[in-house]
Amino acid sequence: MERLDSDEYYIGSACNPKYRLIQHNNGNVKATKNKKPYKLVFTQGFNSLDAAKKVERKLKGWKRKDFIKKIIEDGKIRSN
Repeated sequence: MERLDSDEYYIGSACNPKYRLIQHNNGNVKATKNKKPYKLVFTQGFNSLDAAKKVERKLKGWKRKDFIKKIIEDGKIRSN
């Protein structure tokens, strides 16, 4: 997850989150280039990119900042 200066969150999945963050901050991602800068506030490893994308879709479906803030505080996405 990456946090915008405007107290918004960007949720995404990548094989290399640090490199992806650089891409976002350099303006190389069309969807986010006008909302930078970003900072990385949370990462969690998964067994596959498919598994990560499944969780990403679930998180994006919630659309609630309090859930996202709780995940960041806990340091882990709970499976239940």
